[in-house]
This record gives sequence, structure tokens and C-alpha cells, in this order.
Amino acid sequence: MAGRFAPSPTGDLHVGNLRTALVAWLAARSTGIDFIVRMEDLDRVTSSPAWEQRQLADLAAIGLNWDGDVVRQSERFDRYRAALEEVRRSDRAYPCYCTRREIRAEIDAAVSAPHGHVPDGAYPGTCRDLTSRERAQRERAGRVPAWRLRTGGETFSLTDAIAGDYTGAVDDFVLQRSDGVPAYNLAVVIDDSAQGVTQVVRGDDLLSSTPRHLLLQRLVGAAHPSYCHVPLVVEADGTRLAKRDRAVTLADLATAGHGAAEVLSVLAGSLDLAEPGEPVRAEQLVDRFDTSLVPRRPAQIDDLFPVV
Repeated sequence: MAGRFAPSPTGDLHVGNLRTALVAWLAARSTGIDFIVRMEDLDRVTSSPAWEQRQLADLAAIGLNWDGDVVRQSERFDRYRAALEEVRRSDRAYPCYCTRREIRAEIDAAVSAPHGHVPDGAYPGTCRDLTSRERAQRERAGRVPAWRLRTGGETFSLTDAIAGDYTGAVDDFVLQRSDGVPAYNLAVVIDDSAQGVTQVVRGDDLLSSTPRHLLLQRLVGAAHPSYCHVPLVVEADGTRLAKRDRAVTLADLATAGHGAAEVLSVLAGSLDLAEPGEPVRAEQLVDRFDTSLVPRRPAQIDDLFPVV
């Protein structure tokens, strides 16, 4: 049994990432299970070992440790492709020749929104029922397909440790990109199963994708972990935190005079695990932690570091 933190090594972690990592670490340590780190570096163009090392150093700086070696998705493509082949053999996958621009244009032109609570940008099914001749025409024109899961209008429900009861519909989501890179939704399900992940703690921006994972887990015979989706750290207007807008990384905060120990104290306070300004160590928070204490509302960056 294990919990995990699985960042993409495409830049420094910001305080929102660190806050979610802290909750994931505390959830695992407080329940006596392993805590593992997995690098979701599927896209080798945007990922780098240098960013990986900086992210691992930032986790260690606020007192988070992990069990076993760090796993990298870039080293596990054979697993994902074997899983895709299994889904294809069951006739639950089909080639899709659409570009993102074409999909967006079709969604925007739709008379009405899709039925049910589906993720943003849900695929409208353009290539779902192409004939073999139509597929051949697209391939002769130089189009290389992605592979999508063929769904049947399924909806899935879960009880999230923070978000509560949630039900969502599943669209025909991508399993492998047209460049041959396995998609996040496939890789995360295969890795969580292979690594014995029983406790998934992540940002609540991924809550709407969870029904996709529940369906794929069922199709590949994987167990369903428990879920805990943590509200994000946001700007004053409610938009997601972004480094381009302000200094929000551990290095930025250090330059502004906020060391790693202070950052941990602030994050603990935002989770109602420490008094304002109370010096704490990560291990001290384990006995204080309870998922029910995690605030159900987003944390505003101005409330955490108002002078940055």
C-alpha cells in the first residue's frame, strides 16, 4: 500500500504544488503506508533531469522524504503500450485523426453542451465511427492518429475525502498521442496499479478526470484507490497560481527572505495544522494530521505570502 506525489519535471514546484505534496505525504505517513515519488516525464521535450533534481531538492527542503527509488514514466513506455494493446484487442480503442484546433472548433460550434458532467474539452466523437475507407483516406493525407478509448456513456461516482460525493461522465479520452507518447490518463492508471498505490492525493483540478481513471482501472483489472483532491492555491481573482505572474517557488521565496522552514510553517498553517508563525517540522505534523481538517476552499497566495 502506498500514497504518492507525481509531479511533471518541467519547472520548479510552486507553493501550491508543495502544499499538495505536503498533504499527500502527511496522508501516507499518518496512515502508516509508504510514500513514493513518481516523475511524470512522458514528454521528454518539456521535461528534464535538471528540473527533476530541483523538485526533489525542494521536497527535501521542507522535510518530505520518500520510500524507494524515484520512478520515471519515460522509462516505462513498454508498460503503457502493452496496456493500450490490451484495450485495442477488446475493441475499446479507436484511431483519432483530429487536431486540437479541429476538436476545439467542433466543440465551440456545437448547439448544446455535452450531457452529463464531463471534463473540460470533452471529445465530440468526430472519428469514433469512421469507416475503414475514411481512415485510409486520412492516412494517405499524412495524418497520424492518436488512440482514444471508446466509451459507452458511462458515469462513475466516488466519495472523495475532501470533495465528498462526486459523479462524472466519461468521454472518449486519448490513450496515446499521435506522436506515439502515451497519454497521462493511461500512464497514471497503469503506474498506480503497478506501484501498489492505494491512496491518491492530488490537486482538485484533476477531480473531473477521476471517472476516466475509474473506467480504465476497471478495463485493465486494476484496483480502485481512495481519492483526496486538495483545493488549489489561487490568485486573488480565483485563477490558478502561475509563476509567470509572481514569485511563488521556493527559490523565489528564499530571495524574498522566506526560508524553507518558514514556507513549511505557512503551509501547515494554511491546512490548520499549526498556529500562525509557529515553527514546525514536517514530522511534527503527522500526529496532527486528519484529512477532515483540510480546508475545503482554495487558499489565496496573498493570504500565505502577502508581501511577495
